[in-house]
Amino acid sequence: MSAAILVTGPGAHQVISQPVVSPGPAEALVRVHSNGLCRSDTDILRGARPDGYVRYPLTPGHEWSGTVERVGSGVPEGLLGRKVVGESARGCQICERCHLGESTLCESGYEETGFTQPGGMAETLVIPARHLHVLPDDADLAAAALLEPAACAVAAVLKARPLPLESIAVLGDGVFGLLVVQFLVATGAKRVTVVGSGAGREDLALALGAHAYIALGESLPREFDVAVHTVDAHTTSQQAVGTLRKGGRLIGTSTGLGPDLLDPAELMKRQLNVQCVLGATSAAWVRAVRAFTSGRLSTRPLITHTFGLDAYQQAIQLSESVDPGVGKVLLRPGA
Repeated sequence: MSAAILVTGPGAHQVISQPVVSPGPAEALVRVHSNGLCRSDTDILRGARPDGYVRYPLTPGHEWSGTVERVGSGVPEGLLGRKVVGESARGCQICERCHLGESTLCESGYEETGFTQPGGMAETLVIPARHLHVLPDDADLAAAALLEPAACAVAAVLKARPLPLESIAVLGDGVFGLLVVQFLVATGAKRVTVVGSGAGREDLALALGAHAYIALGESLPREFDVAVHTVDAHTTSQQAVGTLRKGGRLIGTSTGLGPDLLDPAELMKRQLNVQCVLGATSAAWVRAVRAFTSGRLSTRPLITHTFGLDAYQQAIQLSESVDPGVGKVLLRPGA
């Protein structure tokens, strides 16, 4: 039997025990080690996920890591016993977008592990083997659970196309913002400024590669070539635009950056380029995994709390906290 979180509808969940599902053709059964919580997981429980982007009843969890325990027909047996992480977007691999490597824009409809398909808040998870990324045998699986948001951070950096001498503002000093900082620095960016809460995150931001830190509320110069918006607070959307010089690039990575909050006339007059990121392609995943396995990506310092499945409600509440002492919250299904 396998324990799992089951969200039966908005505001309703339970810990269940269910039979272990055998993997079918081209699938693998993973023993889950850790699963990270993010804002979208709280949206699932609160019923705030947009229509079509969640399917109840559901076992959530898209930020997971684990070990392959069984494989179905057509899957190499060499995967058995290997530590892995997995892509959450389930592109059809048939449509034009998927063939272009843009699986997050799959034309066959939205399907994603932890949102429309069972996710990693369970002791075991069955997933198409094509979505797995193999890790070294000595990989830290708790730290590896952050590779899903790391891959999304890579996707944002790829959209930003930073040049070494450009000045870049990262709005937000949460887990995602600090992942973006690391990848920007890895590309050779020398002038990365974090615009954050000013409540205890400055030292960590600087330690992870930022060259400067400005607290929200302080005067921001309009001098940045690129602004990456990583927070949900609506008050920072226009602030993100305000940091850019003419011709600058704004990368939106959260629901807080919406068209209703941006002035089209302002964008046009200043010739600003706006792009958005939702999820991560396989190419972004490959880069994130390479950075993690080579030691260029540090995720362990971002983890602050770990709970078992029976403390799911407490973990959700903590992940919603604005306390600067709360970073990434993990669930350990086997704990």
